[in-house]
Amino acid sequence: MNKGELVDKVAQKATVTKKQADAVLTAAIEAIMEAVSAGDKVTLVGFGSFEARHRKAREGRNPKTNEKMVIPETIVPAFSAGKLFKEKVATK
Repeated sequence: MNKGELVDKVAQKATVTKKQADAVLTAAIEAIMEAVSAGDKVTLVGFGSFEARHRKAREGRNPKTNEKMVIPETIVPAFSAGKLFKEKVATK
């Protein structure tokens, strides 16, 4: 499912126009990205949590030359599924 299909589904379930559903979905995604990039954790009970995680520097290899290289530390976004989401997926 891509964003357009999700907008269609949300518009249908919430009985709003596709334009309204797209605006709300876009605003929600932007709010989550802004919060996580600011270092906050966003928790949607039953769905899951979004947070920023710190990855330590590590050694890797260049696949072309097989040379060792250092992969620098970085901060990455992460999602952890909530209990209801996990249960819903497990029953399929």
